[in-house]
Amino acid sequence: MNKAIHTEKAPAALGPYSQAVAAGDFLYVSGQIGIDPTTGEMTEGIENQTKQVLKNIQAILEKAGTDLTKAAKFSIYLKSMDDFSTVNEIYGSYLQEPYPARSTIEVSKLPKDALVEMDVILHLKA
Repeated sequence: MNKAIHTEKAPAALGPYSQAVAAGDFLYVSGQIGIDPTTGEMTEGIENQTKQVLKNIQAILEKAGTDLTKAAKFSIYLKSMDDFSTVNEIYGSYLQEPYPARSTIEVSKLPKDALVEMDVILHLKA
């Protein structure tokens, strides 16, 4: 049975989806962008957006009773691959070894004209 996860400490879903869903031993966190949940506004710049995305993910994981140490797979979507090294450095500062698997993809457009979006899958029993 799937269980939806929702916290007010992360932005509300922009459509008909859950912030995260616990399914068996896994937690699937929906794509997060750099919206500050206290203001409802997009943060400015790639550094601030990347940090906000990771804060939003951490808030969802906290609500689910877990943290980034259980991350198995990240997907990162960038508006410009020119931001790869900046995002990579910030992303790396939130994680520890063994690092999760990851893909990073440049896309033409993200919701709300975000510069970065991330989703993550966690193994809850790891």
